[in-house]
Amino acid sequence: MSFTCKDIESLGTELSDTELKELLICKENGEVDFKLIDIREMFEYSDLSIKGTDILFPTSTMHMHMNELEKIKDSFIILYCRTGSRTGQMLNILKRMGFRKIAHLSDGIVQFSGEKLKNAPLPK
Repeated sequence: MSFTCKDIESLGTELSDTELKELLICKENGEVDFKLIDIREMFEYSDLSIKGTDILFPTSTMHMHMNELEKIKDSFIILYCRTGSRTGQMLNILKRMGFRKIAHLSDGIVQFSGEKLKNAPLPK
């Protein structure tokens, strides 16, 4: 699917590898803004992460980050995990909590062909 940077909110809740790569380019060029959130555990993030990740909120401690998530509720949020399973579940939970501008990388980092980082510093 081809889209323009401004079409981010019309993409739906499941993003493909190609869509996320295009969005990351748009974000880098300042054409669109969103928060890319890794919900895997810290050791998984340290092993390999997607370049451009803004936040690490491990699923095991997500309950501790709800106030931080509430602060960015009006931003477009994209979640990713290893295969898309955890983010699919988290997406449904957050949607029930009123998050509307939210999507996830449907096949996770294992299928992501964009730029990845090994041993990246932890995001805020």
